[in-house]
Amino acid sequence: MKDNFSTQASDYARFRPTYPPELIAALAGLAPGLQAAWDCGTGNGQVAVQLAEHFDAVFATDISAKQLSHAPAHPRIRYAVEPAEHCSAPAQAFDLATVAQAVHWFHFERFYAEVRRVLRPGGVLALVGYAMFRSGSDLLDEAILHFYTDTVGPFWDPERSYIEAGYRTLPFPFAEVPMPAFEMKASWSFDDLLGYLNSWSAVQHYRRSEGSNPVDQVAARLRQAWGGAAEREIRFPLLLRVGTAASIPDGRGNARF
Repeated sequence: MKDNFSTQASDYARFRPTYPPELIAALAGLAPGLQAAWDCGTGNGQVAVQLAEHFDAVFATDISAKQLSHAPAHPRIRYAVEPAEHCSAPAQAFDLATVAQAVHWFHFERFYAEVRRVLRPGGVLALVGYAMFRSGSDLLDEAILHFYTDTVGPFWDPERSYIEAGYRTLPFPFAEVPMPAFEMKASWSFDDLLGYLNSWSAVQHYRRSEGSNPVDQVAARLRQAWGGAAEREIRFPLLLRVGTAASIPDGRGNARF
């Protein structure tokens, strides 16, 4: 698994949008129980904190200790530096496993084997991501799309293609559960927009390669396209693959992780 976000961990924690509570509630409602959940690739703990509103215990893991240093402490959450492909929890420990905007970095076969090992019978796996946002301004959206495809386009990792395909090209060897459409919403200032762009992995690759910040280069154009609004409502369509580990044999698990 690649670690593309330790460098900009503080920007990631500050500027990444928050998943809608309705999504987390819907996933909890699909789980066979509410004893324990695993949030894999938790980053700064966004989803873990939301899961803790529903589950007795949440195990939140990430390969980036720096990312985890920005995650809030919570009595129901235990954080650990672990790769997605090797979870230290015992077999059949979790009712739900979630991955938010991270599964495209994983080794799929190894990760899915761990999911099958740690989920309880009927347990649920939810892969969540988000596509390019819309700002409500065609002029601004066009400027950002140009930045995305032309300015930093060559610096995206190949795994970005899974997001561009709406996660539909991901291998998903589980009994898929149809889900309604969800979106994230945020009210951003212009500085929030720049902060979010600076959290992109492609921007960090560009900076290391070219020795300059591409966001600084387009800030004036984006400011003009932004217009005079103090804030804009930003919408991210969510990408979802949700399924059950139907082939796991019956048995009782425990949540002592």
